[in-house]
Amino acid sequence: MSRVAVVGGGLAGITTALALADAGREVQLLEARPKLGGLTHSFERDGRWIDNGQHVFLRCCTSYLGLLDRLGVRDHVHLQPRLDVPVRSGRHAGVGRIRRTKMPAPLHLGPALATYRWLSMSERVQAVRAALALGRVDREDLATDAQSFGAWLAAHGQDARAVEALWELIGVATLNARAVDASLAVAATVFQVGLLEQSDAADIGWPLVPLQQLHGDAAARALATAGVEVRLHARVKSLDDVEGGWQIDADRYDDVVLAVPPSEAERLLPEDAVDLPTGWADALGSSPIVNAHVVLDRVALDDPFVAAVDSPLQWVFDRTPQSLASHADSEQYLAISLSAADDFIDMPVAELREVLVPALRQLLPAAADARVKEFFVTRERHATFRPAPGSGRFRPNATTARPGLHLAGAWTATGWPATMEGAVRSGESAAASVLRTPLRPSLPSEDVLS
Repeated sequence: MSRVAVVGGGLAGITTALALADAGREVQLLEARPKLGGLTHSFERDGRWIDNGQHVFLRCCTSYLGLLDRLGVRDHVHLQPRLDVPVRSGRHAGVGRIRRTKMPAPLHLGPALATYRWLSMSERVQAVRAALALGRVDREDLATDAQSFGAWLAAHGQDARAVEALWELIGVATLNARAVDASLAVAATVFQVGLLEQSDAADIGWPLVPLQQLHGDAAARALATAGVEVRLHARVKSLDDVEGGWQIDADRYDDVVLAVPPSEAERLLPEDAVDLPTGWADALGSSPIVNAHVVLDRVALDDPFVAAVDSPLQWVFDRTPQSLASHADSEQYLAISLSAADDFIDMPVAELREVLVPALRQLLPAAADARVKEFFVTRERHATFRPAPGSGRFRPNATTARPGLHLAGAWTATGWPATMEGAVRSGESAAASVLRTPLRPSLPSEDVLS
């Protein structure tokens, strides 16, 4: 039986390990942290479960939904029957909505764009024209990857207001980059697959339980049932090519899948494993996400989430149900999610509070007189790779140039941005890479044990 080591216990590694175990391979999963789940995890604070980040998904995220099915937790998420996003302004009263109809794509968003209150009539018309043009962009073309999404939008009649109030409303959260800093190819993937090709693709889903329960704990159960040996607190320090396979510490494997961040992958990979220049992980770069957690003494947000324009806020989520807290019913726990957070990542908590709490009061009228009972911040400095123009050349495929050595991670060449869907798809590709590789003759058992 082929023996495989999967290094990394995030969504990519979990997906890879389960797929290989289901295919009959003997799998060990090695995770440096004390729990599974990678960047989608939770922790307890004062009797309340806190997710490190606000992770939502779309109906088009079919691989991620398949993983939830495999973990047996599909009933622990909610998926909108129809896309409906409330959008509030930090300067003006009222609520705009991005809501789809039952018409076929791309007509399903026509009424929403035609009535979107945060754009002028001329901006709405120009936005429709740009959306139709974006649907024709060849996202597989290398030249497309080299272009800036922001520059493309400007060339297609999108002014600064349209970029902020429409395109970045969606793009910043999914790309973790501003339009001017994002590859047109990756942006086109988001908008084509998520909004323009299927009418129901952008219906939004979110967890009903803490992420740790949804991913890490459920994965631990599924992996155990599948016969995967999970080793926590197991950081891999080196990877050695030996006759007949690969060696990690004293263990030898026929195949190794590195489902780790780019910097760790570059550290462990032999120099000739990928056709990339030295320092490629730094060249790919990373982009931060900051989450501010606010507990109010009353309910200020009636929707599960709200998007913001004319505000330093981007998206605000009601996380009260998911926190599983036993606090007063009148409390509400809100999470402010700030993607592409270069301006916020190093800001002290006190300064973040001075900026974000007044902005929250402006965005939500019901919060104007609310008392802030708690305010704290979580930060992911290297939350995702940075999808800059030309970044595609630093995203390797699952199969490396070295037999038996494979890669997984949302940063690999999935064609997607760094989302949960991208991570799961990368795991599927890594497992397929292992399974299509001819087995190498194993060492005699006495040599394996020596």
